[in-house]
Order: sequence, then structure tokens, then C-alpha cells
Amino acid sequence: MWEEKKADKKSMNLSLVKGGIYGVCVGDALGVPVEFKTRKGLEKNPVKGMIGYGTHLQPAGTWSDDSSMLLALADSIGINKGINLQDIMERFLAWQQEGKYSPGGKCFDIGGVVRTALGNFKAGEQPIFCGDEAERSNGNGSLMRILPMAYVLYASYGVNLTSHDEAMEVIHEVSCLTHRHEISLSACGIYINIAVQLIDGKSLKEAITEGTKSALKWYRTQDSFEGVSDIWKRLDDMDAFTLLPDGLISSGGYVVDTLEAALWCLLNTDNYEDCVLKAVNLGKDTDTTACVAGGLAGLVYGLDGIPKEWIEILKGKDIIDSCCEKFMGVL
Repeated sequence: MWEEKKADKKSMNLSLVKGGIYGVCVGDALGVPVEFKTRKGLEKNPVKGMIGYGTHLQPAGTWSDDSSMLLALADSIGINKGINLQDIMERFLAWQQEGKYSPGGKCFDIGGVVRTALGNFKAGEQPIFCGDEAERSNGNGSLMRILPMAYVLYASYGVNLTSHDEAMEVIHEVSCLTHRHEISLSACGIYINIAVQLIDGKSLKEAITEGTKSALKWYRTQDSFEGVSDIWKRLDDMDAFTLLPDGLISSGGYVVDTLEAALWCLLNTDNYEDCVLKAVNLGKDTDTTACVAGGLAGLVYGLDGIPKEWIEILKGKDIIDSCCEKFMGVL
């Protein structure tokens, strides 16, 4: 899958990698204490910064399964110098069973679809077939961890991923480890196409508009995705989407809701802090909405754009830094 590097791409550095990955982990940690809280309740008592305990009884700055699986993916890519689906699943399993890639050394939160996929893997199923392909199994568990794919695919293919079917296919393969339905695959594809636009230096609105347009145009030419792209029709008009009131933005665990909510928060804020706080205070799947929004916000506003006091409180920075440094070896 790896093509020779091209000269028409902007160079990537450790700060750019950390911007996105820390963006995920910080957003995740902000949302962990209030996961499943209602929007109405958070309107009365909004999250304004890093707090502890709450839903999962974890210390302030503790990130969840979202970041753990993302770090496992990044670590696997860095160590293997590419995509090794077997190794990725082994690292996911080490997280679930041993607490690896978790700041507290324990897996305290895991989605049902992910749990089933890891059970399938333990039972001997091939990694690419471990994920559930049922329509009911379109939670956000592959979207939340997919961001590292943007860096490696940009390094190999540049910004125009949809000009390379193999680039889109490898995004889908990594999603299939846990989520195989076309809705989940397309959510990951849209997100990564936006992310590579940001890595390339595009403005936030341009990146979201062009990345989404490019991805949806590609999906609408693929027989296997017939009908699925209609699910994303609200993203066809990004100006109208941006102006939607928050009452029309859902923030549960359905992957479509998560991606839409994350993009809406990005489009309606102009800095990292406001973006992830808006995502958390939408309620319900607070950690994942903020993690998905936070990854892109980290690419836009950079590592320096994340409040320093939040990074200071963040647990497990040694794990994050180690994974980022190894990951840089493939870029």
C-alpha cells in the first residue's frame, strides 16, 4: 500500500503529530467524567475544564478507550513501519486484558461492538473479519481511533486520497477490525479526508468542506456504498449545516451523530478550548465527541493551542509521547 513519497506535500514534524494526538487525548479526558450526562444537565452545570471522578470514578486527566485504542494503532504503525492488522488487534487485546495504553493501567471503558470484535479475534477469526457488519453496529468505536491513518496516508499519497482507491481501502480495513458496516467505513473515510486537508495546511472551513466533498464524491461512485452516502446529505451544504441550532445536533454513540457533532463544534468555534468544551457539553457520548473534534482541532490550532493547564493535568503523557515518537518513524 505504501507509495514512494512525493515532493508536493508539506513536511510533517513531531509537533504536528502531537497536536492531533494530544488533541484527541485531552478532549477524551475532558469528557470522561460526564459521559452519559444529559445536555440539559450540563447546561445547568457545564464542564469548564479538567475535572475528576464522575461517571467512571477516574482522576482528572484520565483518558478512555478512545485514546487507548488510537495510541495502540499509532504504536503498531510505528513499530511495524506500516499497517499490520494482526499486530494492531494484538495491541487492542493487550489494552483490554492488561491495561496497556491506559494511563491507569486498566481498561475501564469498552464498547460492546469492540468487545465482541476482540472476542472474535481471540477465537481465531482473521482480523479483517472481526468487526460486526450489521447496520445496528454503527457505533463510533472505529472513528474515535482512526486519526493516525491521516498522517501515514498523507505521507504516502498526499492530500488527494480519493485519487487512490488503495488509500481509501486501507482506511476501511482498519475500521473493519471492529466496525465493518459501510456507514462506519464512510465515517472514517470522511474524517481522514478532512484530516489530510488540515495536515496540508488548509483552513478549517476549507478542509472540512473539501475533505467531505471529495470523500462523498468517491463514495457515490462505489457500488458497495450505494445509498450510504445519503446518510451524510446534511454535509453536502456545509454553510447550512454550520447554522443548524444545537437542538438538531445529536451527540450519542451513533457514528453519524458523532462525526456531525464534532464537525459542527469545529465550525462554530475558533479555538481548541471552545471546540472541545462545546463538544463535551452537548452531553451523552461526551468523551468520544470531544475526542473526534479534538483530533481535528489539534491539527488546526496546534499543540500550543491546547490549554497548558489541561496538558499538565493529563495522565499518561509518557505513553502518549512514546507512541508519537515511534510513530514519527513512518512519516
